[in-house]
Amino acid sequence: MTTELRSRIRDGDATAFAELFDAYARAVYNHAFRLTADWPVAEDIMSETFMAAWRMRERMDADGGSLRPWLLGIATNVARNHLRSNRRYRAAAAAAAAEADRGALEVADHAGRVAGQVDDRRRLAATLRALALLKRPEREVLVLCLWEGMAYTDAAQALGVPVGTVRSRLSRARKRLAKLAAAELATATGGPPEQAARKSSEKREPGAPCRQVRGDRAAAVRSAREGNR
Repeated sequence: MTTELRSRIRDGDATAFAELFDAYARAVYNHAFRLTADWPVAEDIMSETFMAAWRMRERMDADGGSLRPWLLGIATNVARNHLRSNRRYRAAAAAAAAEADRGALEVADHAGRVAGQVDDRRRLAATLRALALLKRPEREVLVLCLWEGMAYTDAAQALGVPVGTVRSRLSRARKRLAKLAAAELATATGGPPEQAARKSSEKREPGAPCRQVRGDRAAAVRSAREGNR
């Protein structure tokens, strides 16, 4: 994001803001889903995020690099307003996990593709259920640092907390997610939690849902972007 483009956005240049939307709409949309586990809500959050960014454009720093941390910070705050408690997240996550479980059963009907895809679907479902058991601040820092790959400083900026808080939350959240996801996977497969935990440690837990989400909803993201141009 060039300084010149930032200046144009700050000055209210609609064309420059459209470039910002095209560059980051997909990232905001996927981030919103990871925070809510609900695609329709994620689309609403994406729209509200860019409307809020337009209203707050004059607060944008005149100089700097990517505006992704700023936008994802806005999206995180918008998501909080949509999801005041973990109850709604858990309901949405349960629905998404059930959809992943159904997908695993459908894949199982095709013998040549069973092993890898069924395992990935089950990991996705288990991780979604585990994420629903985390506290909101833990889920937010996991999404930003692991799924989005943000540096601690950028995540701290997005969340409005000190870098040290990001580090401590992330450490706790990773341990809890690994334990909870292993337990959920063991329940789904009928195996012991210890065995599931060993398998889970071979991958970074949020990796599977990140890839699955983008793959399943690529068309939806393109539709949302085209509809807002």
